[in-house]
Amino acid sequence: MKLINIGFGNIVFANRLIAIVSPESAPVKRLIQDARDRGMLIDATYGRRTRAVLITDSDHVILSAVQPETVANRLNTKDSESDKAEDQERSAGIEEDNDEMNSDMELADE
Repeated sequence: MKLINIGFGNIVFANRLIAIVSPESAPVKRLIQDARDRGMLIDATYGRRTRAVLITDSDHVILSAVQPETVANRLNTKDSESDKAEDQERSAGIEEDNDEMNSDMELADE
C-alpha cells in the first residue's frame, strides 16, 4: 500500500492513480467540469491555484496545488523506498530461514 502526499496533508493511494496531468489544456478543463457535474471531483487545493490534476481508476478527478513533476517525484521516491524495504524484508526472511535450517541441522547432528 503506497501513499502519496499531494499537498496540504492530503494523501492518495499510489496504486489507484492512472495519470497526473497539467490543468491548462482544454480537454483537461472539460474533464474537470465533467467530474464536477458527476460529483466525482475532489478539490485538494485549499483555495490555491490548481497545478496538477490526478485521475484515478475509479474515475475520480483530484485537483492538487502541487506541480505534476513534484507529485511524480514523490511517487517515484515512494516506489524506490518501498522496493528497498521489501528487499530488506526478503533478505531478513532468507537469513531467518537459513538460521532455522542451521539450528535444525545442529539438533539432528546431536
